[in-house]
Amino acid sequence: MSSENASRSRGGPGAAPPVHVAIIMDGNGRWANRRLMSRITGHEKGADTVRMVVRACRELGIAHLTLFAFSTENWLRPAGEVNALMELLRRFIEKERDELVQNDIHLHPIGRIEALPEDVRLALARVVEETRGNRGLQLHLALSYGGRDEIARAARRLAEAVLSAGLRPEEIGEETLAAHLDTAGVPDPDLLIRTGGEMRVSNFLLWQIAYTELFITPTLWPDFSRREFEEILEAFARRERRFGRV
Repeated sequence: MSSENASRSRGGPGAAPPVHVAIIMDGNGRWANRRLMSRITGHEKGADTVRMVVRACRELGIAHLTLFAFSTENWLRPAGEVNALMELLRRFIEKERDELVQNDIHLHPIGRIEALPEDVRLALARVVEETRGNRGLQLHLALSYGGRDEIARAARRLAEAVLSAGLRPEEIGEETLAAHLDTAGVPDPDLLIRTGGEMRVSNFLLWQIAYTELFITPTLWPDFSRREFEEILEAFARRERRFGRV
C-alpha cells in the first residue's frame, strides 16, 4: 500500500471521491452475441462507454483512471479478432487525441507496449508525447498487460540493479518493488469496478489492489451508464476503509 493510500480518509458518509478508479471493462462480446452481432461490433460499442467514463472522471474530479483494455492473455484469441481489436485501438487513440489534448488529460499506457503492432505503438507514442504536460485526469491504459507479468518484469529490474547498481537485497522492500512497476508513482486504486458480473480480477493490477474496494456489476460494458457509475461512486463514499486497522 502506498503512503498516499495510507494517508487517505477511512471513508464513510461524506468521504471524498476516489483518487484512482480502475475498471475491468468486460462484456463486449456477450453484448454483441445477445444481439446477433459480431464481437467487433460489441468492442466498437464499448469504445463509446470508454469515452463516457473518461469524460465523467474528468468532470467529477477523479485524478487517475486505469482501464484494462487488452491483456497478455487476449493475444490467444482468434487472429481475426486480435487484428480487428488492434485496428480499433489505433483508430480510437487517433480519434480521441484532440479531446485528450484539449481537456488536459494525460495518456499513460502500461504493459508490454513493445508487443503491440507498430502502427498502434506510433499512435500511442504521439498522443503520449502531446499530452505529457497535461495535469488533469491521468488516463492509464493497460495494453498487452498482465499483473503477474508486470511483477515478474519488476523483479528482473531489481535483480539487474542488484548485479549492476549495487542495490543490496536487504534494501528491497514494498516501496522499492512498487517503484519498478509499470505504475511507479501512481497511487494505488481506491476503487476497482468490474462490469459483466464475473467474480474475478483476471490478472489485473495484482500488486496495486491489495486494499482496493471492489464493485462487481452484472451490467455489460457497452450498457454501463454514467448514472450507474455515479451510483457506484456514491456507494464507495459510504464504505469505511480501514487498511488493516481497527
